[in-house]
This record gives sequence, structure tokens and C-alpha cells, in this order.
Amino acid sequence: MICPTATVQKIVAEILASPDSESSLAFGKDARDLLIDCCVEFITLISSEANEISEKEAKKTIAPEHIDKALRELGFPEYVREVLASAGDMKESLKVSEQHHQTLYYHLRPGLASL
Repeated sequence: MICPTATVQKIVAEILASPDSESSLAFGKDARDLLIDCCVEFITLISSEANEISEKEAKKTIAPEHIDKALRELGFPEYVREVLASAGDMKESLKVSEQHHQTLYYHLRPGLASL
């Protein structure tokens, strides 16, 4: 499994540039690249473990509980609460986005709403 490095790079850049960031650190290119490589490796590790857990349970989709179990089994229980909270936030965000999309579609195409 390969994690898209560009995505991780974007996340790291957003965090470092965030005005909410607790420090105003500047990263050199080598340090930033190392941080990105570490993030990709960590995500790959957790994803692989969660995949193995889901396969053992005969599931075809990795669920939040598989990530929870993977983090605990790999020795990262302190991350579970934050990861699950982020998953809940993302789920809520997707729900709101879907509701907005449906509302927009309904208003733009009222004739199709009755189909």
C-alpha cells in the first residue's frame, strides 16, 4: 500500500502555516521531507495493521474500530481518542456536505425532485 506523499505534504504544510499553531517553527527542506516520510510510514503501518485486523474478522472494509485496535496493538493507545474524534468530525462534515448538496440539487432542479 502506498500513501500519497503529496497529500501528507499538504497536511504538514497546512499545520505548519496555521495561525493556530502553538509555535512558529520553520522547517528546512530536509527536515520537512523527513517529517513527511515519517508520517507516510506511520500511516502505512497503521493501515496495514488495520487491514490485517479487518481480514481476520472477514470484513472487506476497514472500520474505525479496526483503526482503534491497530493503534492499541501497535502501542499507540494515546492516539485512539483523538483519531476517533477526528473520524466523528469527518463523518459529521460529510453528512452536512451531503445535505447541502441535496438541498442545492433540489433548488436547482425542482422538476427532478419528484422523480
